[in-house]
Amino acid sequence: MKLKTFIAAAIALMVLAVAPAASAQLNIGRAAKSLGKAAQAVTLTDQQMVQYVKEYIDWMDKHNPVLPDDDPYTQRLNRLTEGLTSVEGMPLNFKVYNVIDVNAFACADGSVRVFAALMDIMDDDELLGVIGHEVGHVAHKDSKKAFKQALLTSALMDGVASTNGKAAALTDSQLGKLGEAMVGASYSKKQENAADEYGYEFLKSHNKNPRAMAKSFKKLKELQGDTKTSKVNQLFSSHPDLDSRIKRMEERADKEGYTE
Repeated sequence: MKLKTFIAAAIALMVLAVAPAASAQLNIGRAAKSLGKAAQAVTLTDQQMVQYVKEYIDWMDKHNPVLPDDDPYTQRLNRLTEGLTSVEGMPLNFKVYNVIDVNAFACADGSVRVFAALMDIMDDDELLGVIGHEVGHVAHKDSKKAFKQALLTSALMDGVASTNGKAAALTDSQLGKLGEAMVGASYSKKQENAADEYGYEFLKSHNKNPRAMAKSFKKLKELQGDTKTSKVNQLFSSHPDLDSRIKRMEERADKEGYTE
């Protein structure tokens, strides 16, 4: 089964629209039911969130080709992330998906998934910058907020019901719908900028040239070109305004004396 892939990201709140008077009663009833379920999702406990995130990342790993430990891609990723075991007290784990999409994502439990096609186009410093950016979303709790919002917007509320405080397990179909919701993920400009800054500092802390942040963005922009069918389109829809972000990273690198 081939799953649409994504960058793990913040999802826009769903707006419930009330139709004209002819069907107002029916739509109001549906809206009330949806709002009730949404409230249930919003009040999820941390323990329930942990369970749902684990279910989700396990499902993702099952439905995407995960490269083994002895694969060159995995060995390269492990080398780059050696010593990176936790962020803000949260344990991190890394895997490579052998898929053709140019992408990467970080989940709310500290799971970071990098796609082989992204590794093909990035040198080590550029790839580490992208990883640092994704880890930044975990550190800033962006990934957790995005996942919670995905539960709210992906018609999974029936699976969010709990019994005696324990979250109900999601079905395979519901997990698939959650994946569909996460495909359209997009962080706010403020969140993206903060993650960029985190990635910049992340490179410095690993004795790498932080100008690699701008280089990685430039490389992605070059790849996209004018095509509307590019495999990097999801990455661009989730990471907008690359021009200003490239400029900001380059200006900071210039100011701090980092050259090419």
